[in-house]
Amino acid sequence: MFPVRDENPHFLTPLVTYGIIGLNAAVWVLVQGVGGDPALASSVCELGLIPGELLGTVAPGTSFPLTPELACVVDARPAYYTVFTSMFMHGGWFHVLSNMWFLWIFGNNVEDSMGHVRFVAFYVLCGLVAAGLQVASNPGSAVPMVGASGAIGGVMGAYVLLYPRVNVHMFLWFGFFFTTVAVPAYFMLGYWFLIQVVGGLGSLQSEGGGVAFWAHVGGFAAGAALIPLFKNPKLLRRHPYHGWRRGSSSRGWSRVR
Repeated sequence: MFPVRDENPHFLTPLVTYGIIGLNAAVWVLVQGVGGDPALASSVCELGLIPGELLGTVAPGTSFPLTPELACVVDARPAYYTVFTSMFMHGGWFHVLSNMWFLWIFGNNVEDSMGHVRFVAFYVLCGLVAAGLQVASNPGSAVPMVGASGAIGGVMGAYVLLYPRVNVHMFLWFGFFFTTVAVPAYFMLGYWFLIQVVGGLGSLQSEGGGVAFWAHVGGFAAGAALIPLFKNPKLLRRHPYHGWRRGSSSRGWSRVR
C-alpha cells in the first residue's frame, strides 16, 4: 500500500514542510550528485551515521564496502554531527522520492497543528530519537545510516493521534491489477508501524545493510509521545478533522464541532 493523498485540509501555508523538502532535494542534487558515484557513496560515508564509530564500539580502520571502488572506513574520532546530517542524506532515487512524498502528504497537517517554529523543533527531535533507537539496536554496526524516514515517522506518529479518522487514499497493486482505496489514517499508519516493528525484529540478527526499521519505530513513537507537548490547541480548534467522538452504535463516529 502506498498513500496517494488524504482528505485533510490545512490552513497555514506549510512553509517548513516545503523548506524541508527543498533542503533534501538540494542536498540530493548538490551533495549527493543525484545518486551518481562517487558523490553518492562519499556523502553516505562522510555524512551518514555509523553507530560503531559514534559509540567507539568498532575498531578504527574497520571498513564497510559501498561500491567495488569505495568503502566507508571507521574513524577514531566520532563525527557527532552525523546524527543531524544523516537526516538529509539518502541512498537512492526511490529512497528520497518516497520519503518526500510521505512528508508532503502528512507534514502539512502536523505543521498546521503546532505552527512553523514548533514544527522545526519537533521534526529534528523525532529524527534524533529515531537515530538513537537505530544506534541502540545495533551499536557495533559499521554500516552508515541515512535517510529522513525516522523524522518523517515522527510526523506520522503525530498525525495518527491528531487525525485518526481522516481518510487516506491508498494505491494498491496486485500484479496487473491496480486500484485506490480510502482507509482511515489509523488503519494505514497502524499497518505501516506494524510492518516496521516486524521488520525491526527480523533485522536484529542481520549484520549487513538494509532498511533502518528501528529508526522508523523510534521516530513514530517519538512523534506520538511529543505531540501533546507541541500541538497548539488554538490552531487545532479551527481544524475540522481534529476532534472525534463515538456516538451510539447506530450513529458510529461523529465530529466534535
